[in-house]
Amino acid sequence: MATLDWIILGLFCLALVGIIIWTLRKKDKNTSDYFLAGRDATWIAIGASIFASNIGSEHLVGLAGAGAESGMAMAHWEMHGWLILMLGWLFVPFYARSGVFTMPEFLEKRYNAKSRSFLSIISIVSYILTKVAVTVYAGGVVFKDVFNIEYVTLFNQQIDFFWVSAIGLVVLTGIYTVFGGMKAVLYTSVLQTPILLAGSIAILVIGLTQLGGWGNLMEIVRATDVSYVNDAGEMVRSSSMANLMRSPGDPDFPWTGVILGSAIIGFWYWCTDQFIVQRVLSGRDQKQARRGTIFGAYLKLTPVFLFLIPGMIAFALKQQGAMDFDTNDAAFSTLVKDLLPKGFTGIVVGGILAALMSSLASLFNSSSMLFTVDFYQKIKPNASEKHYVMVGRIATVVIVALGILWIPVMKGIGKVLYEYLQDVQSLLAPGIAAVFLLGVISKRTTPSAGFIGLVVGFTLGMLRLGLNIYYGDTVSDGFIYELIVAPNWLHYEIALFAVVIVLMIIVSFFTKPMDPAKIQGLFFGSASAEQRAITRASWSKWDVVNSAIIIAIIIAFYIYFW
Repeated sequence: MATLDWIILGLFCLALVGIIIWTLRKKDKNTSDYFLAGRDATWIAIGASIFASNIGSEHLVGLAGAGAESGMAMAHWEMHGWLILMLGWLFVPFYARSGVFTMPEFLEKRYNAKSRSFLSIISIVSYILTKVAVTVYAGGVVFKDVFNIEYVTLFNQQIDFFWVSAIGLVVLTGIYTVFGGMKAVLYTSVLQTPILLAGSIAILVIGLTQLGGWGNLMEIVRATDVSYVNDAGEMVRSSSMANLMRSPGDPDFPWTGVILGSAIIGFWYWCTDQFIVQRVLSGRDQKQARRGTIFGAYLKLTPVFLFLIPGMIAFALKQQGAMDFDTNDAAFSTLVKDLLPKGFTGIVVGGILAALMSSLASLFNSSSMLFTVDFYQKIKPNASEKHYVMVGRIATVVIVALGILWIPVMKGIGKVLYEYLQDVQSLLAPGIAAVFLLGVISKRTTPSAGFIGLVVGFTLGMLRLGLNIYYGDTVSDGFIYELIVAPNWLHYEIALFAVVIVLMIIVSFFTKPMDPAKIQGLFFGSASAEQRAITRASWSKWDVVNSAIIIAIIIAFYIYFW
């Protein structure tokens, strides 16, 4: 990078340090202060944090790489603004009435303590093995590529710069999350989000200019076929790189699986996952929480243009011979190195750093909160609030250490990192999504059904993951292989979701439901007149108008790229 780039990056880091110091001076009086910023966050902080927490290395590395490899196929996962609206309009009232800190705590109020504990275990393990590890690994890859440093010498030893940047990123983010809590996560996001947007917009505009405009990009990708080999051994055209919808026989993204399959993952992630919902729980009231989700939904419309389409631009430039990169995952960092003028590189690197740190900070805070509130508080229920905050900080340190220890495993599977992440999420999502959905739809869904749904969904999901590892690339004709491994990953996910739904309905017919008085306000039609009045007073016609605009943009996007 040029001197100007280093200066800009330095100024960004100074501003970040200033915000962190400011948040540290605002002492955390209790767990609500530390984990939920005192439940006093405004819609700007909530929306920015939702976006910045979501945009991690899987977008900077994986989404751009997916754009370079398969075009618009992954855009379904980025057009989930409507699901963030569902969080605001449908689930915010339920969560606000329950007064919970965590999603497992909500399940305890709706079902029982066993459901709470099981979801906490699933969440913490999945954070460490997927989100933390993926973010850290890809962060090391990006910074090694952007800075173009292979090795550094420390203590007379040459050390791969990947490890220096990856571990440095984890430690730095861990420090400000440990001491700053949710306030540090929220308010640093307010700085990080515009920096990330500015840098990525620069990549998009300069890349399109270099390519000759939007028309040239569409001409190249529409002329590029996406094909697959059918059972007869024939090469079949599925679509072009510019199309969202692929043939039903497409082995990766068949339209018969991608629409509902991506929605199930999105529902789990945006409406029930602690990682995202914690930002909404920190809201001052329902109005701020809902408007935060509307703002976050607006921001969620941008990743396709900021990351996936730049990956397609990199592919098009490579087709023209104007750019070269070894792997598709290197598409975004190659654009940064090859296209950006002095000054802009510093902004983009700052944006990359912002995305990685914000995503990690959110993960660390959410994970430590799950441990402290859902496990430790049960062991020591009468400890002081100050003691729980200290335990939360220690838990964050442990999670940071576990994230570092998992890096070598993720480094060994770097070529399939993004596919690994999506596959694991498609196996975790169905059971959790079904349990939350049926829980708020009907009072007849019983505690036994909720717990069994979680256990069966998780077990069948992990069974497929284990068998995938066992079989590897080997094709078998056995019954277990044909039933569990052979189906397309999205078709399996949809089937798993349906199985859990049906199983929960059957179990609910034969087991005792909760007393409706004990879950009043936690399912449809059970809110009191006072609760309904609070919810109605929390939105205006402008909230409806903005939500409608977001839905219209998503529909227009699908029509254009269908």
